[in-house]
Amino acid sequence: MKKDIKGSKLLVYLVSVFAIILWGISYIWTDMLIRLDIPVFYFVFVRIFLAGIILFLLNATRGRISGIHRKDLPKFLLLALFEPFLYFLCESYGLKETGSPTLSAMIIATIPIFSIGAGMLFFKEKINLVNIIGIVLSLCGIGLVVMSKDSVGENFIWGIVLLVIAVLSEVGHASITKSLSHNYCSQVIVMYQFLIGSVYLLPLFIFKGLDNFSMRYLSADVLYPVVCLAFLCSSLAFSLWVSTIKNLGVARSSIFSALIPVAAAVAAWILGQESLNARQVTGIIVSTIGVVMSQYTVRKQ
Repeated sequence: MKKDIKGSKLLVYLVSVFAIILWGISYIWTDMLIRLDIPVFYFVFVRIFLAGIILFLLNATRGRISGIHRKDLPKFLLLALFEPFLYFLCESYGLKETGSPTLSAMIIATIPIFSIGAGMLFFKEKINLVNIIGIVLSLCGIGLVVMSKDSVGENFIWGIVLLVIAVLSEVGHASITKSLSHNYCSQVIVMYQFLIGSVYLLPLFIFKGLDNFSMRYLSADVLYPVVCLAFLCSSLAFSLWVSTIKNLGVARSSIFSALIPVAAAVAAWILGQESLNARQVTGIIVSTIGVVMSQYTVRKQ
């Protein structure tokens, strides 16, 4: 029995790490689209809509589609409002306005600080001193990894505000997901989340995303990163993440999401887009130790 519990915990951790790796790589694909001067409203909508359709087809073939209970409808509407609508738009424009991926990643990495309060307040999740020390270590390690550039954009303050809204949206998303995860399977939750989010994004896509539309928007250079974002970073990663929140809770799962900047830095290094210095390598090691400590549970005799 103990081996089964340990095995299931290990699987949850592996799933969590895999989702974080995919989200880390998503920064590279998103950066490709921004460099091609593709409107944010265009590729965010296409990404979310495709992800919703993929999950709908997957759930339909497996006979898993279930209706939304009337009492849960407000939760699903609020879930989709938090993420993908608010989070993706605020994160993308926050990064654009600050002009600093480094600073943007640092702000996004503060998610655990807010998630601890949400987990303890709404779900009575318990956290011990070792967990707190682990979270602090992780944030320090993240700082070492991403603090390598100091350039900022003209609308710096406005960008900061948008990124803070993105952080709060993610905390709200995790909290609502936790409350829904016991009544719906992960793929169904994410399917409804993305399909409803597509409805929210549709007016912006029509009136803003299609400005100056050309066949270049349908080229392989654009479709390749969009499809990768939709299938891997949205459909797959978000489905895995629901199980992480369900098993680890809001507070402990959030520390993994804070490591997305680290995963992005490592992915960029592997692909030869960036180099890692000694300070960044040290930060990765410190962050890893912090994650392990943040997951420590005191066993009662």
